[in-house]
Amino acid sequence: MKLSTKGRYGLRALVDLAIHSGDAPVSIQSIAARQNISERYLEQLMGAMKKAKLVTSTRGAQGGYRLARPAEEISVGDVLRALEGDLRAVACPAEEEGEDGCANSGSCVTRYVWQRVNESIRQAVDTIWISQLASQGKALQEQPGPERTCER
Repeated sequence: MKLSTKGRYGLRALVDLAIHSGDAPVSIQSIAARQNISERYLEQLMGAMKKAKLVTSTRGAQGGYRLARPAEEISVGDVLRALEGDLRAVACPAEEEGEDGCANSGSCVTRYVWQRVNESIRQAVDTIWISQLASQGKALQEQPGPERTCER
């Protein structure tokens, strides 16, 4: 499974929002500048996350985005599903359409592998919380030394 820039950038943006949100909304411009993401692209990502009820927006001069619920209640899986859709590495027809959806379902020896891989992905992304990433991000920002950069 390979995540697109939507998932990677959206996750970075949401963690940035968790780190920098306080009482006031956080502007797209400030997130885009800190994360080196195009404002236009970030608007699209925030729109998808708003639709998934992960963020809320406020219009106007003092407007911007906030988390829709506490960072402790938003998982990496929530963000990735909102932006990427299905996270399964392999979609097994027998799982989607029942045993009748796959001619090999009764004798498929690899089905167990795909179930385990998909479950491992689900378990990993659904047990990492935005609050954990925000805490790690704050700790990294506080470390002295050369400016830290993230993958692009």
